[in-house]
Amino acid sequence: MLEHSLICKGCWQQMHMPIPLRGLLSLPFRMFGIKPSRMNPNTCTVCELMFTKVMRSRKITIDATVLFADLRGCTALSQLHSAEAISALLDAFYDSAADAIWEQDGLLNKTIGDAVMAVFNFPIRQGDHAGAAMRAARAIQERWAVRSRVLADELGLDDLKDGTGIGAGIGIGIHCGEVSFGEFGRAHKDLTAIGNVVNSAARAQGAARPGEILVTQAMVDRLAPPPGTFRAETYQLKGFAEPTTLYAPLDMTLH
Repeated sequence: MLEHSLICKGCWQQMHMPIPLRGLLSLPFRMFGIKPSRMNPNTCTVCELMFTKVMRSRKITIDATVLFADLRGCTALSQLHSAEAISALLDAFYDSAADAIWEQDGLLNKTIGDAVMAVFNFPIRQGDHAGAAMRAARAIQERWAVRSRVLADELGLDDLKDGTGIGAGIGIGIHCGEVSFGEFGRAHKDLTAIGNVVNSAARAQGAARPGEILVTQAMVDRLAPPPGTFRAETYQLKGFAEPTTLYAPLDMTLH
């Protein structure tokens, strides 16, 4: 269960400013458009919309973990079921992913069709951001395994019932390291992260099977798990000249 902070965690960590998010003290701030961010309800729109003023730079280099999660087979499902059913499916996916990411103080940076991108370690700093992303990924998979079966009955999506049909699972990819984070674009500003870490996380997600989490060697090095925790497999990822080894957790209950 997400604990709602009374002040913006990002503003407090970055500027030591107690910006109220909830309660009576937050009302004057709401009048000036300062309210909980859509990217993380425990940060505020100052973090989201005033990045350059706060950080005094359009872009900064940070150590972060990036997670991509994709709902498999959504395009195929949309050709078999009503728009209302697919909309409800996507709403449930977004909600499940958001709750898991926010519980670990991550930033739900983007929703891209039937996929989401999350960044861990900004604006809320985390000493173990790789571990936080891994815990979020496990929570997404565990909750979706339950939620998808309920949705199958509610929406008549028989494809989801046995956990093996079209659109039955979520593929997740995670990578960590230095990223460039900030405002990109002039006419339309986009607050996001770019770089090799982002690209590698996206490619790992593309290689993941429904219900699977794939992480990079950098993630394994950060997590330092006991031997036998992950299964290694080599993939030829799109855009990469050399084969890449990715790792899938063998026990989804490990934290």
